[in-house]
Amino acid sequence: MADSRLARTQSDLTEFILHHRRKLTPADVGLPSGGRRRTPGLRREEVAALAGVGLTWYTWFEQGRDIQVSEQFLLSISRALKLDDAECCHLFLLAHHRAPPPEAYQEQSISPHIQSLMDELARPAYVMNLRWDVIGWNTQADDLLGFGKREPAERNLLRIVFATPDLRWLPDWQQDASRLLAQFRCDLAVAPEDPVMLDLIDELSRLSPDFRRWWATPNMDGYVRGITSITGTDGKLQKFVHEMLIVDEHRHLKMVVYFALKTEGLR
Repeated sequence: MADSRLARTQSDLTEFILHHRRKLTPADVGLPSGGRRRTPGLRREEVAALAGVGLTWYTWFEQGRDIQVSEQFLLSISRALKLDDAECCHLFLLAHHRAPPPEAYQEQSISPHIQSLMDELARPAYVMNLRWDVIGWNTQADDLLGFGKREPAERNLLRIVFATPDLRWLPDWQQDASRLLAQFRCDLAVAPEDPVMLDLIDELSRLSPDFRRWWATPNMDGYVRGITSITGTDGKLQKFVHEMLIVDEHRHLKMVVYFALKTEGLR
């Protein structure tokens, strides 16, 4: 029974790779056509060269032979075949029987449709990845949190909250920061050994004594997905609750939408 299931997996893997190899043209990957071809798509040697792997090893892999390949091998093949995130995930499931690691997704962007959706909303909204890097936002969110004026490396919600020198625009900073950190711990559980996530924790531990203290003694009193209290440029206190939408389950992209509760003058 196990051998039969393995055979089906290997057959599915071969069909999947062949489908995507034959779907591409040399022009799609920046190669000369080289005249008329007997079969459509790229040749095996072209895929191997684009991926930077050995032709024999790639051929055996495409044929579904019982060989062990690394994560880097699969990622290189994914890039060579121009697989999107869902297709890359499927390749990993066929070859390794699991999804790719979160750190595999290096492309930090959102689709034009998601951007259009946020632009049409009448409230602040932004998209974060698993590390809480903000990779897309609408005008209302930019007015509220100033993502556009920050360098790309600084567009991280935790970094904004814990490492921004002037936090007077967060009236409930201590409560918000502590509860945001509790929410981030939940996301970290998805990839507890992800080096990108761990690098962020190390960086913020150096930059913020509060982060360092609260990371060592977790807050269990509550969780929030966004900032709940912000002082606007007009001097009024704005209160928010939040909803979260999944944008891309494979890249762990989430949209956080802010809903205003009330607006009142500062005391």
